[in-house]
Amino acid sequence: MTETSAGRDGQCDPVHREQRRARIGFVIELAKRLHQYGAAAPRLEQAIGNVAQQLGLACDVLSTPTSIVLSFSAPGGDGLADITQVVRIAPGDVNLARLCRADEIADRVADGSLSPRRGMAQLQALGRPLPRAALWATVASYGLSAAAVAVLFHTSGPDAIVAGVIGLLIGAIAVAGSGRPRLAIAGDAIAALVATFIATIVSAWLVPLALKLVVLSALIVLVPGMSLTNAVRELTSQHLASGVARFAGAAATILKLTFGTIAAAQLCAVAHIIPAAHPLPPLPAWWQWPALAVAAVAFAMLFQTARRDYPLVLTAVIAGYLVTYWCGNAMGAPFGVFIGGLVLGAGSNLYARWRHRPGALVREPGVLLLVPGSVGFRSVSDLLNNQIASGTHIAVLLVTLLISLVAGLLFGDLLVAPRRSL
Repeated sequence: MTETSAGRDGQCDPVHREQRRARIGFVIELAKRLHQYGAAAPRLEQAIGNVAQQLGLACDVLSTPTSIVLSFSAPGGDGLADITQVVRIAPGDVNLARLCRADEIADRVADGSLSPRRGMAQLQALGRPLPRAALWATVASYGLSAAAVAVLFHTSGPDAIVAGVIGLLIGAIAVAGSGRPRLAIAGDAIAALVATFIATIVSAWLVPLALKLVVLSALIVLVPGMSLTNAVRELTSQHLASGVARFAGAAATILKLTFGTIAAAQLCAVAHIIPAAHPLPPLPAWWQWPALAVAAVAFAMLFQTARRDYPLVLTAVIAGYLVTYWCGNAMGAPFGVFIGGLVLGAGSNLYARWRHRPGALVREPGVLLLVPGSVGFRSVSDLLNNQIASGTHIAVLLVTLLISLVAGLLFGDLLVAPRRSL
């Protein structure tokens, strides 16, 4: 923390100065934790501004996917910053249990039932590494998500099984890369290469597979649909720096996934491993309902949801999918996605008002089956394979679905105004 000027701190007594530094330290730690647990820039900036105001601080916040800048000045002063903190931080992943805990600590500090110094200590305790059981649950969530999404894509039983097994391997790669920066950087490309290579071998030597759908299902957790949606929402909210950076990061992830799949396909072609041309018939339509339930459980595990919040998260995932499915069948996919986003946006705000807890418990898992990340992956893959017409058509569909989803979330906020930032 760097003091750029003495400001009012130099004129006040040491006790008051120390109390103010404790409040500032708490706000900075809260910003880091909210960023780490997946809060988007508009919500993070609003949350930090509200907490700082309740603590008697004037704070300007700038959040991007890789950094936070916080500038503190004396309330009612000349506007010049007394203290400015620049935090360099890696993009975060959604952790609903820790996000709710951070929100609870912030409320307790704001209402005076917890001191800022103790609140900062409790926030720092949240940064401890995940227990082994949570890591195993994360790996399992990759496999369950892949198998369930494969069924929702109307594939066969062997397709879903193979996608689930590959998903477990990708989950292991993702967990292994969490503590190894070099592996984490190349993890997306490695996962795509492994998924395509294994699926091609199984399709060529064991059982015919719907190869593209199996690979896409296995990679579904890595496809940055949520990042694309948050990027467009930040851009529409005039958070241009964060929106552009997040969009570029999502595009880079899609390119790495696409490169991995193409590289594996070329290696298989060189080795004369040719997948079967005719996949097996899909499972009966009623299989999508148990698959939807499995997907909901998998997403709850993926987002590190607290046990008491499992029923809420499962309800949000299933409700969001059903609304989108029925409205999409009636009036087209873009309209279905719009209504799904509208229901989830309004529903999350209603829950936040009613329970005084983050609406992210409803919003984040609920939109996961609505985000069009898989469409973007297919578009880039087709373009790099010289399938220009197909790639362009899918790219237009991607933009349409992104706009529909973001518009639904924004209209949801208009229908039920959010009372809580998160």
